[in-house]
Amino acid sequence: MQKSSSEKPSRESRDPRERALSDDPPPSPAHARAAKANEKIKGLARRTFNKNVLSEIGGFAGFFALDATRFPDPVLIATADGIGNKLPLAAKLGLHASVAADLVNHCVNNIAVQGATPLYFLDYFGAAQLDPEIVEQTISGLVDACKANSCALIGGETAEMPSLYRESGYDLAGFMTGVVSRPRLLTGEAIQDGDCLLALPSNGLHSTGYRLAQELFFERARYTHTQYVNELGDKVGAALMRPHRSYLSPIRKLIQAEVVHAFAHITGGGITGNLSRVLPKGLAAQIDLSAWEPPPLFGHLQKVGDIEREEMFSTFNMGIGMIAFVPADLVKKARLTLTRMNERSFVIGRVVRRVQRKVLYS
Repeated sequence: MQKSSSEKPSRESRDPRERALSDDPPPSPAHARAAKANEKIKGLARRTFNKNVLSEIGGFAGFFALDATRFPDPVLIATADGIGNKLPLAAKLGLHASVAADLVNHCVNNIAVQGATPLYFLDYFGAAQLDPEIVEQTISGLVDACKANSCALIGGETAEMPSLYRESGYDLAGFMTGVVSRPRLLTGEAIQDGDCLLALPSNGLHSTGYRLAQELFFERARYTHTQYVNELGDKVGAALMRPHRSYLSPIRKLIQAEVVHAFAHITGGGITGNLSRVLPKGLAAQIDLSAWEPPPLFGHLQKVGDIEREEMFSTFNMGIGMIAFVPADLVKKARLTLTRMNERSFVIGRVVRRVQRKVLYS
């Protein structure tokens, strides 16, 4: 039976030019990979949502409602960071989730030392070619760390750029916002002459000093990632990849106990660089080198590279991840507060008057 002229032709019988304009083209491999990765991200990120998150993953921006009742006179605290030279080693060892958690914890520490509570996190993941499995593992690490620190993963960016990244490499960066009521903001201005430096131990290198550490172990000593080294008491890869821990809980406890004037997160620049960032003018930090013994990892790095003490303390954390500035008469209370939460601590020095803001070692 013949079709009437009013009937539309079938898709197969249309003019090819009409089909090109009206039909959706098949997705490119890059778009297909991105779509698959984004679907995984959406489901994972929702696990971190709370009542303050007002948006879904996939929009142009994330929405977060600030609780002004909980934080009167609020001050927003923001930080951004990357993994740096730890990332290629993590990728080689397949520790994508672990290094992603390091990134969140690093950002949490950066805002917690200002007295802030973490609110939300954003990520950037860039690669020459997206691998949905690696993306999923990475986002899983971000999600687990966000949940552990009670903050939401509300958005991010996933980019495929073969012209920028190496074929098997990728980059990861994070951005975090926190909040603190203005009267509770910690800036370092309250630090006084005589304050004690109460140190909390690190797990290892955390996220700094990796360029030098890898040069010493893999190029100079010619270790392999899986090689067991007696001086380390571990395999080289495992010793280098210990997690960058979050200090949010002990920081909160010390603030609640009203025993601290300030904190310093020991990251890039080591003890030397990070104590100087928080000291007021006219004050210096006097460090007692006999107060603690750095873990074997640091001693072995120094031995392999024949590194001067000054470089060690300005590159690595030397086994200390966080330092609290505590009035001398409150040190006992501060340490008891930490002991009750099974947190080790030790006094490594004190604040002294000096013309120059610097860190002194003796």
